[in-house]
Amino acid sequence: MGAKVYVGGLPYQTAEQELADLFSPHGAVESARIITDKFTGQSRGFGFVEMSNDDEAKAAIEALNGMELGGRTLTVNEARPQTDRPRGGFGGGRGGGGRPGYGGR
Repeated sequence: MGAKVYVGGLPYQTAEQELADLFSPHGAVESARIITDKFTGQSRGFGFVEMSNDDEAKAAIEALNGMELGGRTLTVNEARPQTDRPRGGFGGGRGGGGRPGYGGR
């Protein structure tokens, strides 16, 4: 498995192929993914690139972190492992309830 790199500060119009092309001079890009809003489909301004090995990922991080792209400054670093987040709606995952005075009889 390759090394995963976080890329923040992306211009909102950046396409995944453009992201892959940005990293390809520094090594083999296995995948490039831009994170989008699940409701609107618009870019959230960050993404992830998976490089074939750690050395290529480190070279890309050193070369691209702080670089300007489309008027925005990129933040490029090693991606942290995804953590489990509580599921749920409003209120940080607190279950059930509702507002006092509203509800069932």
